[in-house]
Amino acid sequence: MNPSTTQARVIVDELARCGVAEAVLCPGSRNAPMAFALRDADTAGRIRLHVRTDERTAGFLALGLSLSSGRPVPVVVTSGTAVANLHPAVLEASHAGVALLALTSDRPPELLGTGASQTIDQSRIFGAAVRWTGATAVATDDPRAPARWRSTVARAVAAATGAPGTPPGPVQLNLPFLEPLVPDGDAGRAGDLGGRPDGLPWTEVSPVHRAAPPLPLDPSAPTLVVAGSGGPDVDPALLAGAPVVAEPSSPLWCHATRTAPWLLGRPELRPEQVLVVGRPTLHRGVSALLADPGVAVYAVAGAHGEPWTDVAGAVRAVGSVPPLRPPPEFRDAWHAADGAASAALDAALSSGEGDGAPGLRLARDLVAAQPGGAQLVIGSSNPVRDVALAAAPRAGLTMRANRGVAGIDGTVSTAVGAALAHDGPTVALLGDLTLLHDTTGLYLGPYEPRPDLTLVVLNDDGGGIFHLLEQGSEQHARSFERVFGTPTGVDLQALASAAGIGYARFTGDPADLVAQRGAGVRIVEVRARRDGLRDTHAALRGIVERAADRAVERVRTG
Repeated sequence: MNPSTTQARVIVDELARCGVAEAVLCPGSRNAPMAFALRDADTAGRIRLHVRTDERTAGFLALGLSLSSGRPVPVVVTSGTAVANLHPAVLEASHAGVALLALTSDRPPELLGTGASQTIDQSRIFGAAVRWTGATAVATDDPRAPARWRSTVARAVAAATGAPGTPPGPVQLNLPFLEPLVPDGDAGRAGDLGGRPDGLPWTEVSPVHRAAPPLPLDPSAPTLVVAGSGGPDVDPALLAGAPVVAEPSSPLWCHATRTAPWLLGRPELRPEQVLVVGRPTLHRGVSALLADPGVAVYAVAGAHGEPWTDVAGAVRAVGSVPPLRPPPEFRDAWHAADGAASAALDAALSSGEGDGAPGLRLARDLVAAQPGGAQLVIGSSNPVRDVALAAAPRAGLTMRANRGVAGIDGTVSTAVGAALAHDGPTVALLGDLTLLHDTTGLYLGPYEPRPDLTLVVLNDDGGGIFHLLEQGSEQHARSFERVFGTPTGVDLQALASAAGIGYARFTGDPADLVAQRGAGVRIVEVRARRDGLRDTHAALRGIVERAADRAVERVRTG
């Protein structure tokens, strides 16, 4: 067996021993040893292999697999620009704390700087985005080499999963391979490559969890909990009914106060202190509250020492959550306001008053329609905001979103990966530009595992979110469509046909929005306009706020 084949087989074997169950591969020449080894592992049922022809798509597919399974997932690519195309997924994994293993094949180091084809300096190409960077030596017949290869793989997986007590996230393991790059048919040292007995990893790393002291806050003060993606699990019982503003991707979303994002500016609901869990990034009202010098801000410590969120520089302490005792009158005011605001919002959305913002009603109905055990992947831009503003929080639904860097790129592939790793139906809610940004994620080869995934696409032909930002004001109307609206006019039915996937137009029946077992990947297109977004959001805010104000006044006077 030639040295490169030996090395690749050892690396793949050690990955399986370290808990890797899925791997993503992009075809190439320099990574051919890994391709053969992964295909053999797939055939043996040790690692399920997914092959993609686009490295950016492959990176996000691996991210989705890891996000949904909670296990480390390697993506294996050849040298050169193939490596650079992983950078968007690596950045998302870094900021979201997802265990992504970038296994970047390379030329031998002596070829660097010689003009050799497809050869760049790949060492530390991802900069500070990775938790750890390492490399294996070029393979030789040294009998001690397999132990070093296994040790390096175990270290990479430990760093990605946060086992040493550091935040989990992506790592890069550079793999320079020497020709020949294909098996030579000689079994050679095959019997000498075994790892530890009983299939154990070469180096077992026990997870380290940091215990933080309780936060020095006033447990009896009016407290609002603000929760975003990431962060530790918080026992809801400790919150004792305190109102929760939770983004859909937060573990606390099922306990959230539904209309809290609409009500954050109401003076009668203003808290004295805020407890921040994870990375809240969606709502400007949250940002304004956290920057209010009259509000005490505390952050919940992560289990692995993750940096806390403090954009305004206002956090007074970082620690664990003590049992809260918010004043009954504060809880009652929020409860009454939310009940009235929710009823008013639903009435407006159902009566047609919200037709100018169709994403809100779609988000509400889609979330409510999913069966227990379903998974919902939410695209960035307007979809995640629509869910946050209109959907009723509920249990029994797993929510996923790329909120690390909050880009729209790679969302289709993330959803495919999440669906492949989820034991249940998966639906993704996307905008049309998000879909178009990752169309290569729709193309699955005939040998590839295929998920049951329904892509619900709100097609308003462009960038609807900009209507809700400063760029969407009337003074910028002459410039808006070309540089912000960016309509494309793409025929999504033709796109689905080209990709060989299913397609349907939304009929208005919520049953259209539910993933169908055995249907594979399909698009459900919801056609919409976006020119009424700005005015409709403003009108709905007025409706919700007036209903909440009346409810709070009744609590105070009654």
